[in-house]
Amino acid sequence: MEVRGLDHVNIVTADLEGTVAFYREVLGLEPGERPPFPFPGAWLYAGGCPVIHLGVRPAAGGSTGAVDHVAFAASGFEAFRRRLEERGIPYSTAAVPGTDMRQIFLRDPNGVKIELNFRD
Repeated sequence: MEVRGLDHVNIVTADLEGTVAFYREVLGLEPGERPPFPFPGAWLYAGGCPVIHLGVRPAAGGSTGAVDHVAFAASGFEAFRRRLEERGIPYSTAAVPGTDMRQIFLRDPNGVKIELNFRD
């Protein structure tokens, strides 16, 4: 028995349409097949895998729970920076000491911190 890796992250939102648009337009994830659950939601795919599962809840504000951030492996550091700047999305950058990895940090429409890791 073993844990093989992370399967997906589930995020709840009061704005399903806006959250799908954010992940699609900013991160390039694609909405795709989702089982016929008896409640609303969406699955967003990267590389053919449904990595973000969205659920709906009433707006409550405040905390996004105990999860600090969601990290994605990415490519095209400068292209991502331009995309964020064109959309007026605040972000910060960092370099991981002792490696060639650069990072971009931003928040989704629900306040969830997104980390993009670039090794190119």
